[in-house]
Amino acid sequence: MFKNYFKVALRNLINNKVFASLNIIGLAIGMATAMLIGLWIKDEIQFNHYYPNHKKLAQAMVRQVNKDEEYTGPTVAMPMGAALQSQEGDLFKRVSLVSFPYDHTLALGVKKLTAKGFYAEQPFPLMFGLEIVQGSKNSLHDPTTIMISRSMALSLFGNGNVVNKNLLLDNKIPVTVGAVYEDLPENTNFAGTTMLMSWSNEENNYRRTNTNWQDHNGLLFVELNDHISADQAMEKIKNLPTAHIKDWQETALLQPLDQTYLYTEFKKGQAVGGRIQFVYLFGIIGAFVLFLACINFMNLSTARSSKRAKEVGIRKTIGSLPIHLVGQFLIESVLLTLLAFVIAIFLVQFSLPFFNYIAGKHMLIPWQNPGFWILGLCFAFFTGILSGSYPAFYLSRFEPIKVLKGAFQGSRYNSIPRQVLVVLQFTVSLSLIIGTIIVYRQIMYAKDRPSGYTRAGLITLPINTDDLNKHYGAFRDEVLSSGAVESMAQSSQPITNFENNNSLDWRGKDPSLVIFFRNVNASPEFGKTLKWNIIAGRGFSKEYADTSSMILSEAAAKVTGFANPVGEIMKFSGKSYTVVGVVKDMLTNSPYENIEPAIFLGDGYFDYITIRLKAGLPEHSAMAGLEKIYKKYNPGSPFTYQYNEDEYARKFSAEEKIGNLSAVFAGMAIFISCLGLFGLASFVAEQRTKEIGVRKVLGATLLSLWTLLSLQFVRLVLISLCISIPLSYWGMNKWLLSYTYRGAISWWIFGLAGLSILLITLITVSFQSIRAALTNPVKSLRSE
Repeated sequence: MFKNYFKVALRNLINNKVFASLNIIGLAIGMATAMLIGLWIKDEIQFNHYYPNHKKLAQAMVRQVNKDEEYTGPTVAMPMGAALQSQEGDLFKRVSLVSFPYDHTLALGVKKLTAKGFYAEQPFPLMFGLEIVQGSKNSLHDPTTIMISRSMALSLFGNGNVVNKNLLLDNKIPVTVGAVYEDLPENTNFAGTTMLMSWSNEENNYRRTNTNWQDHNGLLFVELNDHISADQAMEKIKNLPTAHIKDWQETALLQPLDQTYLYTEFKKGQAVGGRIQFVYLFGIIGAFVLFLACINFMNLSTARSSKRAKEVGIRKTIGSLPIHLVGQFLIESVLLTLLAFVIAIFLVQFSLPFFNYIAGKHMLIPWQNPGFWILGLCFAFFTGILSGSYPAFYLSRFEPIKVLKGAFQGSRYNSIPRQVLVVLQFTVSLSLIIGTIIVYRQIMYAKDRPSGYTRAGLITLPINTDDLNKHYGAFRDEVLSSGAVESMAQSSQPITNFENNNSLDWRGKDPSLVIFFRNVNASPEFGKTLKWNIIAGRGFSKEYADTSSMILSEAAAKVTGFANPVGEIMKFSGKSYTVVGVVKDMLTNSPYENIEPAIFLGDGYFDYITIRLKAGLPEHSAMAGLEKIYKKYNPGSPFTYQYNEDEYARKFSAEEKIGNLSAVFAGMAIFISCLGLFGLASFVAEQRTKEIGVRKVLGATLLSLWTLLSLQFVRLVLISLCISIPLSYWGMNKWLLSYTYRGAISWWIFGLAGLSILLITLITVSFQSIRAALTNPVKSLRSE
């Protein structure tokens, strides 16, 4: 019986090549889209799963509360490391403090490379299960030892054993290679880290000896004991920092490492969102796109129902039961789906490079994973049953007597399920179009936000060796005399990322008020180089002794409550400063959040150099000249710099990727929906062939017939628009609420999306409508 089913199914596919091709293409695109989304979701939820013991790893965090203000984040005070280490054996198997990752220089003779690395305590390599290629996991116990990645070892030494080889760190610290570890993949939190330095290294003395609970400047990780969960451990350690801090209330948290990537938004110390929202969103989109492909299959199958009505009538007359007919049609559906699955695999493989590019990932099809093939085949069979169920039961209900007498007529209500499915298709497609437009609008709204300074032409150089500090004056003079540079300055923070946060005291301040200010040390040329906007007082200048001067940002001035803060004395880190000016707010951190209050100090250490290139000069020659001067005064480092425009653009990277993915999925949904429209238009045209013939004989024009056949589809799109607009507005408005700085949802977005769908609909159905209208009425009326 099943053999006969397959023969009939194959014969039907061969005899209806166009119909079969449309069905297979629609299903293949829907399945390929669902598989791509599945690979993306798998990569997202498996972030940090590279570490062998990832389920038992957690990151310590702090929750700080001061009146109505609340902050939850991973930056902890160094004494917390010792406090958690006292719990080893009870709660934790291992505990490790680490510094923030920064770029350092490694030198082997004349060969110099920039390496991203951080200081870490000895248990770190064991906790994270680093795959050691050479050397020992315990090598960080030696203060003069470092661990480097395999790629760094190859870049410095080539092949061979590199353990105990000597290097120069940051052009001043002699270190020895203690181990080589396998490079960490991109879907880990320490991806790109090519160097680990011992926590006991003398350059890390500030953190290693820091006992101030109010100074937060590092990260802390723990490995839980086998019988302890993160929640259990957190309950016992949450009050550790509370007794040591008087200015605000602080408690400790533990977040499982598997959640640190997906859950980055907190409310009352609880993880409430982050990238996990995109995982849910794209999971829903993937399910809907696949469902649209199934709807498309149903519409195309039922559109061909009259062609198979006599087949069903004959089968029933000679004894076929409805269950046999259902089996026949479901087998045809599964066969089509399996063919579509094979095509979908090739589509995924072909499109993966492009998909990886827009998603910023390096995903691969797991060809050698049996689970993938088992899941894929189950996925194909499920899709086949789902898409073929309605046509199978619909076709098996035909009455043989009416069909064989030629009296088979579809009820006018038979088209309602198909119309409902088309409305659902275009509701989803419209929602995706509207969502994509709003995402891109929000990105452009943030990009157009005034930055408070002139970004074009700025580059930033890290001061990564003592040579650059010692020879800064000579370096600056030669750079300015080169003719390629307009101005240059020093600062403790890069303009695109103010990280330091500290409190400030002033006259009349409420003692219970604790507000953190972004604090930046700046040289006298800083404001001129940035071209910031002074709105009160003056900027820093060499003409004054500004080592005890302070400049407030506009937001900082508002916080202090002074109508004119210029001349006020304020205390920062125990030192008194005189406010000499107020500068317009500058956008230095997230472009989607409120600008935080900032203060600029005329003294302190400097870690960065900001240079403004002269406008109109060839960039390549300007940078080549700068590199030559840089290497003259900083021979221990490669020429390392960052365009501020590029760094600023990275702030929009996550949203742009989501917008690009949404646009691709919207395109797939629209294409599949158009195939469904094509099927429905074909069905309607076929059902109304004789009616069209009669109308043509009575004088109907081509335009009137085209309008007759197209108007019902326009109605369906309008219904979809009425459903989609409130749903899209509600969903996207909720998404926008997650951004403090956000644009409004304009009415024209819905109008543009609706007009686009209407045009696409008319173009899609016009082919069948015009074809039916041009049919010779003699052919359609001959049997009458």
